Amino acid sequence: MHFLRYQWEPYLSYGQLFEFEKNKVVYHQGEAGRGIYYLKNGEIKVTLLSDKGDERIINMVPPGMLFGEHGIHGEPYLTSGTTTCPSLVYYFSDDVIATICRKHPEAAGIYTDSLIYKFRTLAEIIAHLDSPVEQQMAFYLLKLVQENGNASMNQTAFAKYIGTSRITVNKIIQKWKQKGYIELHKREIIIMNFDKIRAIASNPHMD
Repeated sequence: MHFLRYQWEPYLSYGQLFEFEKNKVVYHQGEAGRGIYYLKNGEIKVTLLSDKGDERIINMVPPGMLFGEHGIHGEPYLTSGTTTCPSLVYYFSDDVIATICRKHPEAAGIYTDSLIYKFRTLAEIIAHLDSPVEQQMAFYLLKLVQENGNASMNQTAFAKYIGTSRITVNKIIQKWKQKGYIELHKREIIIMNFDKIRAIASNPHMD
């Protein structure tokens, strides 16, 4: 994902800048798309609501990334995007995106790469839905660190990532902490033994 970050910066002058407070919804799953967004500052929590009404966090968007890419040309948003802290967000309508791509052909490639990455992320989430909880936790922890450089997330949010209870998440985190696989610092989970966490992500029985 690192190669995608900040690639959209040259086109920010075309967008509209909005300031969002914490816990504000930028776009809703299922509503007709109005365009795409770029996170200048802050953090966006991307969630997916199942047919049963269960909400799962599927991504945490760091600054420098596009999001809501699927909401173009009136297509419904596949997820919801909500701020986790005060955030600065640029909005680009369909017409504006068309103008950017006409004047800067390389922008179309950046948008396409970002869209493909998001669909791949969604596919990974679906592929892990039936995995054991500990395996899912290891997978998402590695994913968060790889994408954002850290795993800054409280246990309630982590539970929503996995679709399980906070108690279950806490039990596994305490087990990993005891074994020296991770350390906890305020809201952040710090991986101390990447090999062990990778092994659990690949095969939960290797712990």
